[in-house]
Amino acid sequence: MIASVRGTVAALGPDGAVVEVGGVGLAVSCSPGTLARLRIGDVARLATSLVVREDSLTLYGFADDDERALFELLQTANGVGPKLAQTMLGVYPPRELRRAIATSDLVGLTAVPGIGRKGAERIVVELRDRIGAIDGSDSSVDLGGLTPVAPWRDQLTHALAGLGFSGREAGEAVDVVAADIAEGEAPDVSALLRRSIQLLGRT
Repeated sequence: MIASVRGTVAALGPDGAVVEVGGVGLAVSCSPGTLARLRIGDVARLATSLVVREDSLTLYGFADDDERALFELLQTANGVGPKLAQTMLGVYPPRELRRAIATSDLVGLTAVPGIGRKGAERIVVELRDRIGAIDGSDSSVDLGGLTPVAPWRDQLTHALAGLGFSGREAGEAVDVVAADIAEGEAPDVSALLRRSIQLLGRT
C-alpha cells in the first residue's frame, strides 16, 4: 500500500492533483478541500490510500493520516465505496463526521450528496461502535446539525485559485453557481468546482 506521497505538485484539476515523486507523476484523487491547500510548483505531502479494482488502480489523497484512516473505515460500511467516502470527507471534517455517526445525526449525514435516510441509518448501525473517541464530546448530546468543513464558497474559491484562476474570475463563477444552491443546503463542492471550470471556459 502507498501510505503517503511527497513531491512537487505538477498539475491540479477539479478531481485531483499530479504529484511528481522521483521523476514520476502520480495522479492523486482529492476532495476540493484538499485541493484548496495545494499550489502548482509547491512541495506537498499527502496521506494516501490505494484502491485496487479489477480494471483500475486509484490513489486517493488526504490532508493527514487521520482523514485517510476515516476514509478507509467508512468503506467498511455496506454501500459505501471510495467515491462516497471521499464525498463525505469533502463535506465534513473527520471530527464532525465521527460525531454525526456516534450521535446518529441522520439529518447531517443525509446532507451529503449520495446518502439517503436508509443509507445513513445503515452507516450509523455499522460504524457507531467502531468510529473511535470523539474528543471533548458526549455521545448523548444532540449536536443540532453539523458544520461543513469550511464555508463552501471559500472552499470553492480557494480551489479555483489553486487551479490558476484570478480572484475576480473565481468570484464571478462562484456567484453564478451559488444561484442554484438552496438556503441551508450542503452542496456537492466537487460538482460545483467542475461547473465553475466549465463556466470559466477551461476543461
